[in-house]
Amino acid sequence: MKVKEQRKAFRDKSDADLGEELLKLRREQFNLRMQAATGQGAKPDQHSKVRKSIARLKTLQHERVKKQAS
Repeated sequence: MKVKEQRKAFRDKSDADLGEELLKLRREQFNLRMQAATGQGAKPDQHSKVRKSIARLKTLQHERVKKQAS
């Protein structure tokens, strides 16, 4: 999924769905770390993709919280 498509997909989701997506991405990040630690050799580019997706999602959540406070 391209970055623009991912941003649009995240913006269309509700707050609860964003929380679930964040949990899913954190689990994936954990699994990638475990694969690397055990030497299973996961795709190295996946680490950065997952990390950036988590950052995008958390940024969107923060923007929503900030908007509600205003």
